[in-house]
Amino acid sequence: MKRRTLLVTLAVMPLVPNLAAAQTEWRPDRPIRIVVPFAPGGATDTTARLVGEAIAVRLGQSVMVENRAGAGATIGAEYVARSVPDGYTLLMGTNTPMAGAPAMIPNLSYDPVRDFSAVAIVSFSPNIATVHPSVPANTLQELIAYARANPGRISYGSSGVGSSQHISGALLAHMAGLEMTHVAYRGGAPAALDLIAGRVQLVINPLIEVLSYIREGKIRPLGTTTRQRHPLYPDVPSISEVLPGYELAAWQGLFAPAGTPRAAVDRSELETVAVMNQSAMRQRVEELGSIPLAMGADEAARFLAAELPKWAELVRISGARPD
Repeated sequence: MKRRTLLVTLAVMPLVPNLAAAQTEWRPDRPIRIVVPFAPGGATDTTARLVGEAIAVRLGQSVMVENRAGAGATIGAEYVARSVPDGYTLLMGTNTPMAGAPAMIPNLSYDPVRDFSAVAIVSFSPNIATVHPSVPANTLQELIAYARANPGRISYGSSGVGSSQHISGALLAHMAGLEMTHVAYRGGAPAALDLIAGRVQLVINPLIEVLSYIREGKIRPLGTTTRQRHPLYPDVPSISEVLPGYELAAWQGLFAPAGTPRAAVDRSELETVAVMNQSAMRQRVEELGSIPLAMGADEAARFLAAELPKWAELVRISGARPD
C-alpha cells in the first residue's frame, strides 16, 4: 500500500513522454472508440467522456465512448482484447477487469498483461462509504454496531465482482466481523441509484458517483477508503481511523489491444498525457472527487504489473468470492 501511495504521488506530477517524432506520426482518419466496461454515469464512464472529448480536440478526430457492461466489467475488457489492434479501439480500464477480476474469476477469457498494451493511467478515485438515511447510523462505528446486531440486514451494492466497491465492502465486513450481502450491478451508477431508492443500504463507491447525492442529502457519508481524509469532505473520517490498516481505491486508465502498432500507442499516450496535464482538466477531475494522473505507457505497464499481486492479496484478505 505504501508503494501505491508513492506511485500516485509520482503520477500526479506533470509528465512528458520522450517519444521520437517518427513514433508519433500516426494520424487517425476515422473515429476512435473508447470502450467503457460499465453502465453509463459512473466514475469510469464520466472519466472516459472527459478524456475522450479533450483528446478529440487535439487529434481533430471524433472520439466516441461505447458502454459494454456486464460480468464484472469483463465483457467490455474481453471485447477490446479481441478487437482489431489498429489503434481505433481503446479500453478505459480500471482495477476491476484489469486486476480484481483476474484474482477472482477462474479461467478468465483474457490476460490483462498479455492481451493489452498500456497507454496511460489517468485518474485515481478514492471510494467513500455512504448509507441510505433509513440506516440508523451517523458514524462508521454506529454502522458497524448496527450491522453486528443485525446480521444479514445490510446489503451493499457494487459495480461488479472484483470491483473496488465489491472488495471495499468485503474488506469492511472481514475486518469488522460483519455479515453483509453483496449485490452486483452493471456499474457504480446503478448501484448508487438503488442506494437512493433504499434497495441496498450501503455503497462504497468512487466519490464521483455519489457526490451530488451527498450534497442533496439523499445519502449519508460515513468514511473514505483511503488513508487520508478526502479534501472535499475533511469532516468525514477515513475508514482506517476506525479499522487500522484498511486502505483501498480505484483507478482508471487507457489500454489498447496487444499488437496495436507502436506508433498508434505512442500517439494515444502523447495526447492523453498532454490533456491530463492541462490545468482545466485537472481542476475538473478534482472537482468530481478524483485525483488526476498523467502516467505514461511504460509507467502504466509497471503500475498494472504491481497492481495484480496487490489485488490478489486484497481478495484473499477480504474473503471476497464471485457471486
